[in-house]
Amino acid sequence: MKVLVVDDEVDVKTLFEQRFRKEIKNKEIELEFAFSGEEAIKFMNDHEHEAVLILSDINMPGMSGLVLLKYIKEKFEKPPPIVMMITAYGDDENYNEAMKLGADDFLTKPVDFTDLKNKLKSILL
Repeated sequence: MKVLVVDDEVDVKTLFEQRFRKEIKNKEIELEFAFSGEEAIKFMNDHEHEAVLILSDINMPGMSGLVLLKYIKEKFEKPPPIVMMITAYGDDENYNEAMKLGADDFLTKPVDFTDLKNKLKSILL
């Protein structure tokens, strides 16, 4: 499963690679990274239908994760990627807006990687 992680914090790459080391080694998951909404759109356009799952931060400079979510859900219809939003702020406003725009799930930082891995396993089934 190819997963696109979108976050303006560059250290997220190291964190995800460490937490998914076993899954990467076993070729169960392939991680790609974009450090802005604009970079994520470029990746999606260049690699259409490769990302099965997108994990996107909501609060990013430039294009927010919510604007990115809206774009993904409108542009990439078949097959639609699963989009999970991640935020440090678990407020109702962001949650409600993300769900309204078509988010498939909503996670808060710090990410519970055990929970995330269980969610990914259920997607693979």
